[in-house]
Amino acid sequence: QVQLVESGGQLVQAGDSLRLSCAASGRAFSSQRMGWFRQAPGKEREFVARISRSSLSYADSVKGRFTISGDIAKSTVYLQMNNLKPEDTAVYYCAASTSMWGAYTYWGQGTQVTVSS
Repeated sequence: QVQLVESGGQLVQAGDSLRLSCAASGRAFSSQRMGWFRQAPGKEREFVARISRSSLSYADSVKGRFTISGDIAKSTVYLQMNNLKPEDTAVYYCAASTSMWGAYTYWGQGTQVTVSS
């Protein structure tokens, strides 16, 4: 059994910074890519950022403000969020995949980020 555990979510003010962490536990597996997604109230889950062994990618809405980093081999990933805006309020989910394409294999339970104006 593989578990992804996110941490770092909290209530902050607009303009503040926050760092989310995600680590895997349980059965060992080899990640090919890990990502962050978020889901705001009443909205569908959306892509935020992804890291693989060779590349990074971001949603347009967070480019220049968020930075994804981590150690894919250890299935650990971080999301540095700067200049937070109220529209960044959401539950943030970590995901990992054993392949470069298709659906993510494992998901965390999420961590709440609330940005007040």
